[in-house]
Amino acid sequence: MARDVMASFASHDILSPSMTRLTAPEQVRVFAPGGIGNLGPGFDILGCAVTGLGDEVALAWSDEARPGEMIIADPGHPELPRDPMHHSAAIAAAAVIRASGITAPRGLVMHARKGLPLAGGQGGSAASAVAGAVAMNELLDAPLDRQALLTAALDAEATVAGRHADNVAAALLGGVVLVRALEPLDVVRLPFPPELRAVLVHPDQRLRTAEARAVLPATVDRRTLIQQSANIAGVVAALASGDLELLRRSVDDRVVEPARARLLPGFSEAKAAALAEGALGCSISGAGPTSFALAPNDDRAQAIGRAMCAAYERCGITARSRVGRIDAEGARVLKS
Repeated sequence: MARDVMASFASHDILSPSMTRLTAPEQVRVFAPGGIGNLGPGFDILGCAVTGLGDEVALAWSDEARPGEMIIADPGHPELPRDPMHHSAAIAAAAVIRASGITAPRGLVMHARKGLPLAGGQGGSAASAVAGAVAMNELLDAPLDRQALLTAALDAEATVAGRHADNVAAALLGGVVLVRALEPLDVVRLPFPPELRAVLVHPDQRLRTAEARAVLPATVDRRTLIQQSANIAGVVAALASGDLELLRRSVDDRVVEPARARLLPGFSEAKAAALAEGALGCSISGAGPTSFALAPNDDRAQAIGRAMCAAYERCGITARSRVGRIDAEGARVLKS
C-alpha cells in the first residue's frame, strides 16, 4: 500500500545504517541521487530516484570565513557559481540554518562534486540542493526532520529551476514519489516492482528548464485532460500492483512531451527505437534533453539503451546510456 511519507519522517534516519553519531561532526559529506522527473504523464507530480549517478556535497566548519558565511572552495563544475547566493547546494544549506533557528557558530567551506550533467534533465539541481540541505542539517546536529529538509531543498531548487518537488522529493526520500500538493507540501512515497529498470539516454545536448517550460501549452482540451489524468492514475496503479503491461499502456504523455519534443532533435527516433525493443514506455526525463525508458530486466534495459543511442547516432547526435534500478535509499551521509 502507498503511504504518506510525511507521517514517516521521524522514523526514517538520514544516516546510513553503519554510522552512529554521538556528537555533531566537524565535517560531513552527502550523496544525493539523480533521477527522472515527470515520469511520463506525471508533469511535476511523479518522480523517481535512479541508482548510479548523483551529486555530492561536503561541508565543514572553518575559521576561514566569518560565522554564518560560506566559502565555496569547489562548486562541482567550472560553469557553476562560487557565489553562495546562486549555488543550489549553498542556498539549501542557508535555508536549513534559517529554518533551524540556530546561529551558525563558525564559517563554512563547501566542496561539491557534480556527478550529474548540467541542464541534462536528470535532477541535477535538485540533487545538489538536497545534498546541501542534508549536509548542513548534519553539521547542526540534525535539528530538522525530513519534511523541513524537503521544504528547504524545495526553496533552493525553486531559485534555479522553478518550484516543483518531483525531483527534490525523489532525491531526498528515494524511490518513486507522488507530489499531491505544494501548498501545503504533501508527498506520498509509492511502492514499485523491484525488478523495474530505468534506462537514461543523454544526447550531446543541453536544455535549460526555463526554456523547456516556456513552450508548454497554457491550456489543454477536456479530452486530453481526461486521458492524461487516466494515464497518471494508470502509472500509480501499475507501480503498486506490479502490472507491467498496465505500465506500458500508461507511460503516455499527451501534454508536455509533444510540446518539448521539437526542442530535442533525435528524441522521437530514439523513442520509437526503445518501444520497438520492448520498452515499458519511453518519454523525456524532466525538462530534457535526457530521455528515459523503463524495462522489465537488465538484459532488456541494455538492449533498449543500445537501440536508443543508435537512433540518435543515425540523426547525427552522440548519445550515451546508463541503466539503473529505482534508488530506494535517497540522500545519504557518506563515510569520509
